[in-house]
Order: sequence, then C-alpha cells, then structure tokens
Amino acid sequence: MDNQHAKCSGPTLFYTFLAGAAAGALAGVLFAPKAGEQTRRELKAYARKTEEDLIEKAKEARAALDEAIERGQSFVAEKRADVEAAVKAGKEAMKERMEKCCS
Repeated sequence: MDNQHAKCSGPTLFYTFLAGAAAGALAGVLFAPKAGEQTRRELKAYARKTEEDLIEKAKEARAALDEAIERGQSFVAEKRADVEAAVKAGKEAMKERMEKCCS
C-alpha cells in the first residue's frame, strides 16, 4: 500500500511520457482512416496553405510595423520642432530681459 503514494522520479516520468507518445503515434498510424499517400498529399497541401497564410500575415505585420515607424518618426519630428521653437522663444525672451535689465 505504500507504493500507491510513492512519487515518481523525473527520469521515470520522462520515459513514461516518451513511451506514451510513441504508443500514441503508433496507434495513430495503425488506425489512420486514410492511406499514407493520401495523408502525405493532404499534409503537403496543408503545409503549403499554412506557409502562404504565414507569408501573408508577415507581409501585413511588416506593413503595420512600417506604418508605426513612420508615425513615430513624424511624432518625433513634430516634437523636436516644438522644442526647438520653445528654446528659440526662451532665448529671445531671455535676450530681451537682459537688454531691458542692463540698459
């Protein structure tokens, strides 16, 4: 009765998992409803479709990224212009103050 509560070690669990995976793969092959050639054709078609979808999504992501980069660059350029204008106005105001003060 003590064996029911015993813990399995890590390697034992790993090997048990591998054995289960192998048994599942073997059962899948043995009980597959379609012939191997047909299954391979369907897998190739699925892989091709998935590749095309992935390429399309990558293109969309790239376009969205390019747009975000462009908006970021525009934002930074606007803020830089605002800061430069504020610095220029501050310098001019300081210059006027100094001229009034020291005149």
